[in-house]
Amino acid sequence: MGERVPARELEAHNTPENAWIAVDGDVYDVTKFAMLHPGGEHILYEYAGKDVTDVFFGLHRAEVLEKFGPKLLVGRLEGAEERNEDNRIPTRGELSTVPYAEPSGFMGFDSPYWNESHVEFRKTVRAWMYEHLHEVAEEGELSGKSPTADVFKKMGDAGLLAGRIGPGEHLQFAPEQIFGVPRDDFSYFHEMILHEEISRLACPGYVDGLGSGMVIGLPPVLQFGPDWMKEKVGREVLSGEKRICLAITEAFAGSDVANIKTRAVLSADGSHYIVNGTKKWITNGHDSHYFTTLVRTGEEGSGMGGLSLLLIERSEGLETKKIKTSYSPAAGTAYITYENVKVPAENLIGFENAGFLHAMYNFNHERWMIICYIVAGTRGVVDECFRWAAQRQAFGKPLIQQPVIRQKLAKMVSEVEAVTNWLENLTFQMTKLPYDMQSAKLAGTMSLLKYHSTRVANSISDEAVQIFGGRGITQGGMGKYVERFMRTNKFAAILGGSEEVMADLGIKMAIKQMPSNAKL
Repeated sequence: MGERVPARELEAHNTPENAWIAVDGDVYDVTKFAMLHPGGEHILYEYAGKDVTDVFFGLHRAEVLEKFGPKLLVGRLEGAEERNEDNRIPTRGELSTVPYAEPSGFMGFDSPYWNESHVEFRKTVRAWMYEHLHEVAEEGELSGKSPTADVFKKMGDAGLLAGRIGPGEHLQFAPEQIFGVPRDDFSYFHEMILHEEISRLACPGYVDGLGSGMVIGLPPVLQFGPDWMKEKVGREVLSGEKRICLAITEAFAGSDVANIKTRAVLSADGSHYIVNGTKKWITNGHDSHYFTTLVRTGEEGSGMGGLSLLLIERSEGLETKKIKTSYSPAAGTAYITYENVKVPAENLIGFENAGFLHAMYNFNHERWMIICYIVAGTRGVVDECFRWAAQRQAFGKPLIQQPVIRQKLAKMVSEVEAVTNWLENLTFQMTKLPYDMQSAKLAGTMSLLKYHSTRVANSISDEAVQIFGGRGITQGGMGKYVERFMRTNKFAAILGGSEEVMADLGIKMAIKQMPSNAKL
């Protein structure tokens, strides 16, 4: 039950030598902590002996209490209700009960896509992320240090790495159950939850460092590589022992993939290729052991028909260096140089000069993953805005009582709910189609959803910064997640195909399906 503290006793501890405060019914001794207080000790002395609940939550996130509170706790204020499930402050490791903070299927509504087993799966995954990744992600995002080998080992052991590639034969490298779900029952909806929950760590650079390059770099190996490659590389990567990335983009070729310059020349005896060239903006490239690399093997001017995919192991002549981008260097975003790198001919993925098709084969899944990331991140921002607007006092009342703020929240909710429902429908279509048919059937719609979801993210980010004000442009404190999202949401608008390319591709695909007899 804990010690009860009478109000008069709290009031008596009101000096720098003996300073207590009360927050949300709990009493804390901040006498020694005051000198460590980032905001200065005098503000704590000013409020010593008082209930500072409103002041505290106007300045600090609840996680500050979670971190420091247990060591400073004196007891529960007399008259305050006993702590229970209804009045305790949930952690970020639990599903949120804030309106629209979760997709409707996880907030008690019936859904054609989600059932109770999915709810339990999300709860399990989120709790695991909170226990194993929450703190290290925050530290890595700020320090710029990439995830350690130990972190990758934990993800491999849990089945997180294999699960992020989706359902398929590669799950043989995962444990029998992935967060409580048998491998045979694992679906794209489960994979969707994994991507969303990683995104909700809200540490975008570190999150990409957790294997975003793997999600796009390993599938070509698993789909088109020879059996020895599938077995060796699949096992090493999905166990967390080694890391892999997809090396396509160059300074010469972004969305224009057919303009790749990096060249691979087959030796006279056909035993190996010699690779020369550069790659740029390669996610996880600085920390990878393997590079699924698109190279030119055909004649100059051969375009997309002269490209091949090679699995290149980090070796002599291959060097990487980090590129500074808008988010944390923990992503390991790299500039790669290949100088006379010798690659065994057996490392060819698929067929020579068919690399463009092999690379395109996985683009649909890559874009879907990016959509999962950005939509989950966007919804997380909506959650932040509801919490802040409810607790922030301005002009003598909570911010949420201002009509202009409610209008902003209405716009944000309407937008995120729309893209979420579209995403759920497309994910359902993926469960009904063989992998090789998904691009043919869904590529156009997926492109349009990626275009729209990144536009929505940009819109919601703009509104969120306005709601948070100065805190929304500060890299710490109450608005830190909103600031990060503002600074980094454009990654999704560029990676995997820019918004402009996505919009155009979506309509081009629709034009191909236009019936010739359609007339007004």
